[in-house]
Amino acid sequence: MEKEKHMYNFQTASFILIGSFLVLLILRVPITFTLFASSVVTAVYLKIPLMSIVQRMVSGVNSFSLLAIPFFILSGEMMSRGGISRRLIAFSNALIGRVRGGLAQVNCLASMFFGGISGSAVADTAAVAALLIPMMRNAGYSVPRSAGLIAAAGCTAPVIPPSIPLVVFGVTTQLSITKLFMAGIAPGLMMAAVLAVTWRLVSQKESSHLHPFDAGRVLRALRDGVWALVLPVVIIGGMRAGIFTPTEAAVVAVFYSLFVGLFIYRELQFRKIPHLMLIALKVSSTIMFLVACAMVSAWLITIADIPSQTMHILEPFMGSPTLLMLIIMILVVVVGTALDLMPTVLILGPILVPVVKQAGIDPYYFGVLFIMNNAIGLLTPPVGTVLNVVAGVSREGLDSVIKGVWPFLLAETLLMFLLVLFPALVIVPARWLY
Repeated sequence: MEKEKHMYNFQTASFILIGSFLVLLILRVPITFTLFASSVVTAVYLKIPLMSIVQRMVSGVNSFSLLAIPFFILSGEMMSRGGISRRLIAFSNALIGRVRGGLAQVNCLASMFFGGISGSAVADTAAVAALLIPMMRNAGYSVPRSAGLIAAAGCTAPVIPPSIPLVVFGVTTQLSITKLFMAGIAPGLMMAAVLAVTWRLVSQKESSHLHPFDAGRVLRALRDGVWALVLPVVIIGGMRAGIFTPTEAAVVAVFYSLFVGLFIYRELQFRKIPHLMLIALKVSSTIMFLVACAMVSAWLITIADIPSQTMHILEPFMGSPTLLMLIIMILVVVVGTALDLMPTVLILGPILVPVVKQAGIDPYYFGVLFIMNNAIGLLTPPVGTVLNVVAGVSREGLDSVIKGVWPFLLAETLLMFLLVLFPALVIVPARWLY
């Protein structure tokens, strides 16, 4: 009898936690405060001292791995202001800008380069859009379609290492961040390739100005941008070789960007550094507060035994890992239309990882596809964070950008489900790099 009462309390707690979260979300309460308030209500029901919530918030962000977030954000700001991102685009343009639709292909390549440094879809998209949209508009490209491509290409950043969402996912699920980074390389490259092919298919009649191939121009761009191109190699190679951890890699990225911006390209000024640090501090504090509140929710999710309840619901599909992955991915697609990337990672990650482990699915494979799915969610209205960024930079209406992004959104979604059907496309390259 006592056991049944105990189970009843936990089931009620689950209902209170999920119900209050959904109600507050419908009322459009900011996601951070929604997580905090629903956790407080659930803790009161379970008679958990509120001081325990504060302690969980503090311990939730007291992680060495989370230090990578502010450092990667700061390095991204330094790259934008120090001329690194501009030189990456210049090199990409010199290399493949001669082909028809070349500036679009440049965008795919530059987003991959920049995403592999900044780790942020929003930062990647904002930097690339500010540089490429005026160029594409002047070259006669359709601006809504170009903006859609830039938005879709920006969503490779959360998948290609270093990735801030992968860091958060690794911390919350206690998975190796280095292995998650290595597993994200192949899918990130596939996303860029799929976007390039999709552009060729949907813009056959796109008029653009071509310039002949100039080996001298490529060599000059390479010489000018070699310092920018070396950074992703240093970060990924250093982690692969075990020279430094992802957190230490973020610090290396900051000092490298600082050195190159100040002394090599000389576009970064000492007096601007405090301002850049303040920007990184504001963004990081927002993320950290969200992580702190989400850690409390994750703790209560564990107490309420929601992972076991979820496992029980999904038990009929446990015998077929592929079918289970399909169902989970469809669920995340639906959730991604309403929630931003980071809250979805923080809320669903601790619930779903135990389920996929129990089903015999590689958690690193799942983690990369989970982040990829959430990155695609940045393109889906009504939230569509990246869409709003691109619309603001391009000065196009959000409706126009949404129309322009649909072919690329569909292509990335089909790629994701292809990787669900053929897991070896992710797992095999990842194990080569571990």
